[in-house]
Amino acid sequence: EKQKEDNNSTECSDPGTMDLKFTSSRKYISISVPSKSQTMSPHIKSVDDVVVLGMNLSKFSKPAQFFICVSGVFMFYLIYGYLQELIFSVEGFKPFGWYLTLVQFGFYSIFGLIELQLIQDKRRRIPGKTYMIIAFLTVGTMGLSNTSLGYLNYPTQVIFKCCKLIPVMIGGVFIQGKRYNIVDVSAALCMSLGLIWFTLADSTVAPNFNLTGVVLISLALCADAVIGNVQEKAMKLHNGSNSEMVLYSYSIGFVYILFGLTCTSGLSPAVTFCSKHLVQTYGYAFLFSLTGYFGISFVLALIKIFGALLAVTVTTGRKAMTIVLSFLFFAKPFTLQYVWSGLLVVLGIFLNVYSKNMDKFKLPSLHGLWKKTMEERKTRTLSQTV
Repeated sequence: EKQKEDNNSTECSDPGTMDLKFTSSRKYISISVPSKSQTMSPHIKSVDDVVVLGMNLSKFSKPAQFFICVSGVFMFYLIYGYLQELIFSVEGFKPFGWYLTLVQFGFYSIFGLIELQLIQDKRRRIPGKTYMIIAFLTVGTMGLSNTSLGYLNYPTQVIFKCCKLIPVMIGGVFIQGKRYNIVDVSAALCMSLGLIWFTLADSTVAPNFNLTGVVLISLALCADAVIGNVQEKAMKLHNGSNSEMVLYSYSIGFVYILFGLTCTSGLSPAVTFCSKHLVQTYGYAFLFSLTGYFGISFVLALIKIFGALLAVTVTTGRKAMTIVLSFLFFAKPFTLQYVWSGLLVVLGIFLNVYSKNMDKFKLPSLHGLWKKTMEERKTRTLSQTV
């Protein structure tokens, strides 16, 4: 009996095992903890890992992560904006904005398919009906935005994109009956005045200004304001991945645009024109789509690591830099009214960010500043008297 107990004790003490045995007299429990030298399975990743383009940012320090994310956002999105304007600078290409969107959706679908093959879970979690709605909104956002460049200067389009808050607030008031505080209203007012001022400046100095472009980019802005809420709700409800969302929404959108261009006889002229300018159209469109796909990866990483507040600040700075580079690299008329109206829009963006994060930081009030000034004066007077 003693030898049997010794054997059981030896069996339970083996490393790497957890054994539970009951005998008539004793209960043996042995729990082993894996040593630090043991490695995890390559198929298991930490929930805190942030991987962008195959690079695990979690291995770097916080300052290094911030530098990498900001560098990726600026580099890829500045190239994205430059290539987008470069494509529309090709003589005769402006009527084919929808065809550019078709090519862009095709590339995004391929990129999404490749990325989905690299992850373990390839199942489609979000229902097909939801993807049909998301694809329709995505087509409206990107198609109308690309088409508007045939009628507007690129800086004007970027300024409109910065003002997504306006349709969001209007929809919230009329659809959901929301109420907004004075900071939100001030932000929307600054953005509206900045937009009006910028558009008036564009109509004054641009010889080919067309109001159709304003209508198109406004509709794209409304679709963009809706699609974010729909995507977020679908991904949270069904636990879908970014790769799945990209693949199915853009592939279904590709079918939508292809059907529309075929029905309106707009496909044949676009294919004929692009076949004569392969590098300026398909070559630039590939790089344009690739940089846009990479750019959004760094934006999502920036949001996950540092939060939406810092991400909005970085992307706003990127848009401002895009406008400056647009004036530097592409010849277009310029007026100081662009500067003042752009700064007014930036002020509206800041107020919007501040409104969403009022609990994190507070601006000093006028009463507080006055009280602090008076206390400093009293202290200075007392010290001089002493």
